[in-house]
Amino acid sequence: MILNKQAPLFELPYINNHSSIYKLEEDLGKVIVLTFWASWCPDCGKDLPMKEQLFKTMDHNKVKMLTINVTGRERHVEEGIEFTEKFLTQPTLSDEGRYVYDLYNCDGVPSTIIINQQGDIHANFDDQSSFLDIVSKLGEIV
Repeated sequence: MILNKQAPLFELPYINNHSSIYKLEEDLGKVIVLTFWASWCPDCGKDLPMKEQLFKTMDHNKVKMLTINVTGRERHVEEGIEFTEKFLTQPTLSDEGRYVYDLYNCDGVPSTIIINQQGDIHANFDDQSSFLDIVSKLGEIV
């Protein structure tokens, strides 16, 4: 993926409230962290708790953290909903199959995208990236 290219805009429903829609464009001007995941993924099980702790310490006026359940990679959509209700407090969206996951050229879960205040992709991390690398990259622009 080419970094510093404009992040593709999208709209997705919240996982446990499909009548409420998140629009990426509404958070442009903030740093946005997207984490794509699936409930069956062991690496997601390690990554998401660390992201939860980060979420709880972030200044939400400056940084918007979202997780996106890649429903197209789930065995059953309900498993993503159950995982969210058990483990996540940060806003969680439900991908339309793999639509936004593919839009951001993700290749594995978890995948993390950091979007800067100008709406450009600042960093892209795959499932082999360390949490410390992600936090370090985030620190460059917050």
